Amino acid sequence: MKVKDIMTSNVSCVQTTDNIQKAAQIMEQLNVGSVPVCQNNKVVGMCTDRDIALKAVAKGASHTTPVSQCMTNQVITCTPDTDAHEAADLMARHQIRRLPVCDASGNIVGICAIGDLATIDIHINEAGDALSKISQPTTSQNALQ
Repeated sequence: MKVKDIMTSNVSCVQTTDNIQKAAQIMEQLNVGSVPVCQNNKVVGMCTDRDIALKAVAKGASHTTPVSQCMTNQVITCTPDTDAHEAADLMARHQIRRLPVCDASGNIVGICAIGDLATIDIHINEAGDALSKISQPTTSQNALQ
């Protein structure tokens, strides 16, 4: 099965100049924990609720702080034709829960979440394995504990 068969295709995005309040409001409205950051329909970052909490609010930033100040810049993406097994592997390898889906021109066309993989019977074990790997602390996090 391909990512295009399971992805969410109606994706809400924010711009780098939008403030963190707008990003948080979109997350609340959609009941999600992240939103892609786009410029000209191309993904340039991801902003998570954790990014907002730790990189902005915890440091005293106001709700008007631009998303660009706390977003993750290195974004892992896939294409609509990526195999769902490969998407699960990407999520596990990079410890991420959501993959922006981009077409050949780099335009965002959807998002594939770990939950999308879990809804397909043949991928339940794979999605669970990916989630387990995503949830494992990195080496630097282990050193802090």
